[in-house]
Amino acid sequence: MKKRVQRKRQQRTADEMRPEYRFDYAKAKPNRFASRMKTEAVAVILDPDVASVFRSSDAVNTFLRSVIAAMPEARHKRA
Repeated sequence: MKKRVQRKRQQRTADEMRPEYRFDYAKAKPNRFASRMKTEAVAVILDPDVASVFRSSDAVNTFLRSVIAAMPEARHKRA
């Protein structure tokens, strides 16, 4: 019967990242989709059932603008 060799686990501090999570920024490539984004755009994740109703981001924006217009004036002003 063979004896199993137990490997000693390295003790890691809580703030030390494993090597596989370290990102090498020297190998990073520019985002090829960045030119498609409008300035000051915000990405929002829709649930699948909500996303199935809207065909495009323009449809979502049109609907949200109509909801904002229907809201009382005091509620939709930004501080």
